[in-house]
Amino acid sequence: MNYLSTRGKTDPMSFMDAGLTGLAPDGGLLIPESLPDLSGDLDRLATLSYADLAFEVFSHFATDIPSEDLRGLVDRAYSTFRHPDTAPVVQVEDRYILELFHGPTLAFKDMAMQFLSQFFEYALEKRDQHLNILGSTSGDTGSAAIHGVRGKSRINIFMMHPKGRTSPVQALQMTSVLDANVYNLEIDGTFDDCQAIMKALFADVPFKEQYLLGAVNSVNWVRVMAQIVYYLYSGLKVMKDTGADQVQFSVPTGNFGNILAGYYAMKMGLPVSRFMLATNENDILARFFNTGIYESGSVAKTISPSMDIQVASNFERYLFALLDGDAARVREVMDTFAATGRVDLSDRLKHEAMKLFASASADTAKTLKAIKETNARADYLMDPHTAVGVVVGDELRNGDPLICLSTAHPAKFTDAIVDAIGEEPHHPVLDALKGAETRCEKLPADQEAVRDYLVQKLGG
Repeated sequence: MNYLSTRGKTDPMSFMDAGLTGLAPDGGLLIPESLPDLSGDLDRLATLSYADLAFEVFSHFATDIPSEDLRGLVDRAYSTFRHPDTAPVVQVEDRYILELFHGPTLAFKDMAMQFLSQFFEYALEKRDQHLNILGSTSGDTGSAAIHGVRGKSRINIFMMHPKGRTSPVQALQMTSVLDANVYNLEIDGTFDDCQAIMKALFADVPFKEQYLLGAVNSVNWVRVMAQIVYYLYSGLKVMKDTGADQVQFSVPTGNFGNILAGYYAMKMGLPVSRFMLATNENDILARFFNTGIYESGSVAKTISPSMDIQVASNFERYLFALLDGDAARVREVMDTFAATGRVDLSDRLKHEAMKLFASASADTAKTLKAIKETNARADYLMDPHTAVGVVVGDELRNGDPLICLSTAHPAKFTDAIVDAIGEEPHHPVLDALKGAETRCEKLPADQEAVRDYLVQKLGG
């Protein structure tokens, strides 16, 4: 399997090259040249454990990794989860909740990051190379990535997070990791500022190559590939249990990577009638799917901070599909958006890809109400991101079984939960962090400041 850039100006590369490269040299995102068709094998796949299903899916994409080596990477990655089902599906009232928070950092980012860290270690050892990861996070990606690669001898990680725009627990999960290869950077700006700095430095190909920069954000194809698995796992399970012919998903999303993985799962054969894209007040994606206009605005600070994003980094992969694989048109659209902050794609509203999505936003009041009422009625506590998905899912659902993605444990968002139910949530992993020593460098939202910091720490 080869990997191509959405912008069409990068030579095809292997899976291992794509994973180590992250962002394509031409500024585009790497995608597989084709997607496997699993539609004839769904009954068998529905019987597999999570790890076995992951191995089957990854085998179609990671064709340059020997099967026995890939199996070992998968087994080590998913052995770190606290639940025997890895990603259990729980019925809560008349919907299903897919719990993706049973990994080391209690967030859905672990579902991909645990495999990605195993992949990095394997690929770097095979090639006798080192990697300096530069990442940006709105909260959960940072801690999941840091915990995945901490202490690994061939990897340094530089993780940028926006000052005051993650939950206190999310920040503590990152900054309390004191391993010598971990560098936390608090950027005086928004997540979009962090992401723009990261993309600018990756776009400087000589700098990227000189300092061996790699990506863990969902611009890295390995992340998206790993997330495909839990859509197949939950969808097939619910269909088997209910006898339904298809399912629908409600997905809280800000960066579009999570719901994009579901779109790929559907293209690979999972029967999905609808994806409901759920946003908070930062509703650029909801507005796009309802109007065809993709237009950035100012970032609002909310109780669901991982979705406080205006520029969705994975949107370009979806755009490639929406424009029928026309890389020149993708370049044109992305250049226009970079220059003006707005593109009009309303002519594509009737495209098959657009018709699969329904979208709406849930504000703070609706989110808190959903947390409170679901806890009271069903004795089930949701974090604010999950609650956004439940609100929108209930609003837009059709008659098929509804699966809502639960992206984090509620104890990661203490303030929001206290506001909703008047009680503080707990988890022993997070309780153990209280009073922990922290380390973090404060930098302005300026790419030259970050560049200088990297040069200072890496030499040269």
